[in-house]
Amino acid sequence: MFKKIRQISIFSIMVLLLCTGCTQAEKPEDIVIGVVWPFAANNNLFNEGIDLAAKEINLSGGIKGRELKLLKADDNSELERGMSIAQSFADNKKIQAVIGHDNSFISIPASATYNNAGLVMLSPASTAPELTQNGYPHIFRSIPSDDEIARQLAIYAAKQGFRRMVIYYSENSYGTGLANSFEDHARAQEITIVDRFNYYTGLDNLRRLHAKWQAYGFDGIFIADTLHEGGQFIFDAGQAGINVPFIAGNALDSPSLSKIGGKAAEGTIVGSVFNPYMDRPEVKKFVSDFSKEYKQMPSTYAALGYDSVKMLSAAIESSDLNNRSTVAKGLMELGKWAGATGTHEFNANGDETGDLVALKKLQAGKFKYLEK
Repeated sequence: MFKKIRQISIFSIMVLLLCTGCTQAEKPEDIVIGVVWPFAANNNLFNEGIDLAAKEINLSGGIKGRELKLLKADDNSELERGMSIAQSFADNKKIQAVIGHDNSFISIPASATYNNAGLVMLSPASTAPELTQNGYPHIFRSIPSDDEIARQLAIYAAKQGFRRMVIYYSENSYGTGLANSFEDHARAQEITIVDRFNYYTGLDNLRRLHAKWQAYGFDGIFIADTLHEGGQFIFDAGQAGINVPFIAGNALDSPSLSKIGGKAAEGTIVGSVFNPYMDRPEVKKFVSDFSKEYKQMPSTYAALGYDSVKMLSAAIESSDLNNRSTVAKGLMELGKWAGATGTHEFNANGDETGDLVALKKLQAGKFKYLEK
């Protein structure tokens, strides 16, 4: 009898354990956002910005009760590598959306891969107008285009009395697009472009060009180039005796500009985004939280990365997790969304239309924010 009771008890315990295992809910899968960026090469606090946003989201309950995970990949600013990562992200059905790429020459061709997969790509850095001109419903940017940055720089230049300018640009999608936009908007502001070039062989060549520009009566140079090359041009121009003011796009928005350009970089005006001193609650909170977490002030790219994670998370919250193509609709329905860099809003092309442009002037090695 005892043996029979013991057998029944063991059987009952086994059934109970099995039932308990059946009723315990499995941990829901993470919500995954892919991030592709030249992490190793660009030490600009972008990584810290996206990590802070993910941390805050998870501490507040995640997305639809699930933890947010950032799947990071480094494209090293290389087209072939960037395209390979884009395809791998497109094939990964766990990824709900993608943040990237940094470089327009990668994000433009990669946009077709993402769009064909119904996967949102939100770029916080690619400013070339071409990015959003293909009618792709899943391609967005959270930074003003080169055209808008150039427009505001041209307006500012005209207000400061510039009338005859030279354009130096890089012969790629970023450089040509920004140069074209600035030339168009400069003319609208009655600024004459007396010369435009994308190559010089050395200081002697620059001195000859300088003599020609002086004959034209030039009063400033607009630079549409990336940081190192643009900064090197400023340095070389100083060595060649060129001492007019320089105006540049967002690619030169870096503390490294002063180191690369040297004394000649003093006074350079840059059109970018994010003013950490703006009197807005979203800005104050972000600056405070970032400074507490990393013991330093946030950069422009830290703020852009932070806003991108927060915006995509909000869009995913209202989307169908079984159909990632619905994230695009969620982004469009955000309307005017207040973030660290300003109030974001997308038009039908996925372009950022919020008033985010910030103008800065390099003084004593640091950027001072200007009134527009």
